[in-house]
Amino acid sequence: MSTHTSDSSSLAGKHALVTGANRGIGAAIARTLSAAGARVSLLVRDAARTEAVAAALPGPYAVVVADVTDHDALIGACAAAAEALGPIDILVNNAGTAESATFLKSDTALFERMMAMHLMAPVYASQAVLPSMLARGAGHIVNVASVAGLMGAPYVTAYTSAKHAMIGLTRALALEVGPRGVAVNAVCPAYTDTDLVTGAVERIVQRTGRSASEALHSILSDAGQKRIVTSEEVADAVLALCTASTGAPVGQAIVIDGSAPVHAA
Repeated sequence: MSTHTSDSSSLAGKHALVTGANRGIGAAIARTLSAAGARVSLLVRDAARTEAVAAALPGPYAVVVADVTDHDALIGACAAAAEALGPIDILVNNAGTAESATFLKSDTALFERMMAMHLMAPVYASQAVLPSMLARGAGHIVNVASVAGLMGAPYVTAYTSAKHAMIGLTRALALEVGPRGVAVNAVCPAYTDTDLVTGAVERIVQRTGRSASEALHSILSDAGQKRIVTSEEVADAVLALCTASTGAPVGQAIVIDGSAPVHAA
């Protein structure tokens, strides 16, 4: 574990733990929460790949290492983060991955991997931080889901099923702990400027011979999406949820699809 310090603003005094914080959306969320004054714990699988993200944070941070699908490792990492930077006020369950296959080629192992990453990892992390949040009567849990968690999508049945489960977790847990001061919500990005989308574009280019711009246009067009979403837009939505006043809605699934305004489902 490594630590570093600096200073602050609207989340001053808060400790945010972000899973999968070494790239893409997770890195953007970490930067945004840090800029808002939070102490940020970056929970990652590979500390070495997190150095650039950590160095760019304006405020105090800690780096803790765990595979989020490993229950004991994740619980230990959450405890290490709390020891380094104090009780966790904000948990962002962002770590994720996507695998595509036709339904008939989606075996049990694929479904288990997607459920372990997108449902059980948030369950483990939430169970780790909730006792302290409930004892203090305050806290935020934000699950980074996907528009795939609100609608169907071909060739990603396992991923889509897992993201639906994540949103179900969000809504049920929000009703249970919301009255006790802990707000649980989800953000649901559409196609975002991450390496997951870059990889999808590269596969289309290799398979069809199209240019990268043509491949991206095809992906967005098929999804009915006008433009690619930026990681910073997702991070801004997370920040808005974490700075919402007491009594703000909980159990929301905030859609971020490049249209305006951002809306809930």
